[in-house]
Amino acid sequence: MSQYLADDLPDATGTKALRVWLESSGYARRLLLGREGDPWAEGAAKYLSFFTQARGLLRSDVAVVNVGDLFRSWMARHPGLVAEMASKTRATYPLRRMLEEAGPRALLDEVVEAVGAHLQGQTPLVLAMPAPGAWLAEAQELVGRAPEVDADTTEDAAMYIADFMRCVAQRPVGGLLLEEGEAPGEVSAYTPLFNAARHYRWAVVGRGVAAGQDAPFDAVIGTDDKVQGRDVSAALFGGMDLPKTTSVQFLYAQVPVDHPPEAVLDAVARLQGVSV
Repeated sequence: MSQYLADDLPDATGTKALRVWLESSGYARRLLLGREGDPWAEGAAKYLSFFTQARGLLRSDVAVVNVGDLFRSWMARHPGLVAEMASKTRATYPLRRMLEEAGPRALLDEVVEAVGAHLQGQTPLVLAMPAPGAWLAEAQELVGRAPEVDADTTEDAAMYIADFMRCVAQRPVGGLLLEEGEAPGEVSAYTPLFNAARHYRWAVVGRGVAAGQDAPFDAVIGTDDKVQGRDVSAALFGGMDLPKTTSVQFLYAQVPVDHPPEAVLDAVARLQGVSV
């Protein structure tokens, strides 16, 4: 395994390290902290403790820190910032103001430093977040507005996210995961974020990307049999047969929050057996 996700993405040689990508943060939070537990609430040391315990429960070839969850936690604990985000009428202002806040930047920097030291360059550290248009809509809804998203505002959102990511530019980040919402965005508007990621040597993976929009990504996760990251969550936790994959694909699964631990362990063992 490598620090950089791009080095581990499968290729035709069949020798790359990334075979199984598990998303289990919600499941781990329920088991370790309780349904309402918040690993972000007490600083970097508390988060690292949660992170290491969560990886002990279920091992994945990728280590993910969810930046979207960081901000959801911060907003819930800082209503004054939410009020500031609503103070101007521009469609992009709520997201811009949220990402400018110094506290979350400092916390993410501390967390990434701590997690990176724990991983010791042996597993790529990926920062997950909503795709620019999806994050813009989420910030607008947070302040009580209906989503107002188009190509121009999405490009502005991509610029704000790219600026925000500078706070961890010197840390051992291996890649980004951009997660689309119900209405996938126009990926051409993400160029500022792609450019920043390329500058830092971060691979960019998209999840839920619209058909025909995958070209700028280093990999895409979805249910289509042609994408590099095959999302087998429904089949895996529904007890169905897993789809056939090729040497240039990896398997992705999101663990249901309420799934029984014994059933999760059985499912993950089946998944890892298929990936060998």
